[in-house]
Amino acid sequence: MKYQKELVVFKKEKLNPACFLLELKSEEPLCEILPGQFVNILVKGVAERLLRRPISIHDVDYKTNIISLVVQKAGLATEKLSLINEGDKLDVVFPLGNSFPTEENHPLLIGGGVGTAPLYYLAKTYYNKGIKPTVLIGARTEDQLFLIDKYKTVADVYFSTEDGSIGEKGLVTTNSIMNGSFSAILTCGPTPMMKSVADVAAKKQIPCFVSLENRMACGIGACLCCVTDTKSEGNVCVCTNGAVFDSKELCNM
Repeated sequence: MKYQKELVVFKKEKLNPACFLLELKSEEPLCEILPGQFVNILVKGVAERLLRRPISIHDVDYKTNIISLVVQKAGLATEKLSLINEGDKLDVVFPLGNSFPTEENHPLLIGGGVGTAPLYYLAKTYYNKGIKPTVLIGARTEDQLFLIDKYKTVADVYFSTEDGSIGEKGLVTTNSIMNGSFSAILTCGPTPMMKSVADVAAKKQIPCFVSLENRMACGIGACLCCVTDTKSEGNVCVCTNGAVFDSKELCNM
């Protein structure tokens, strides 16, 4: 079930020069939201952005009815969204898309850039089931990371940075944690990173699930902006058939 609601901006926090946190509060109890799902936000006053802006869900708090989002400023719509104030309201459609699997017994979660954001809710879901997952976060430099301490409360966290400012120097695929044994890899981030991660998973013969970041403008499969080619179903819309896919099913992975 999808809902369109006006949510109140309960909190806004700058995380780094490019990203900020939004906590959106619902006046009514939240519906079930699964890790890996996303919201579509109507950003008013941006002529170049007629459709909504998709943002992955970073966290959900059912006690306070708050959905948390990490937004990266990447265009006119997100720049305008960064100017919103606490107490303002946003027109939001949620929850959209499918979800990451949450039944693995020893998952490795790999995030890159703002793609790290949805992995917190995924890690927390596993943690609440009694499984402490391993999270590997990649970035160019330590300054690009956000909410590190929060991730550490629900997971064993490792880092790869291109400049070696935190964790191991290099890409996530060269991190020593990749030598471990895992039941599956669940990843979100830049496409080249996810392709490399999927290649490693294929060589290890373990499942790999990727969350695509195609331009999902409508969220219901109507605008066809986010089509991707799959091996079993041909062209499908990422917003309705994904955003999470088994990497083996994707023609471009």
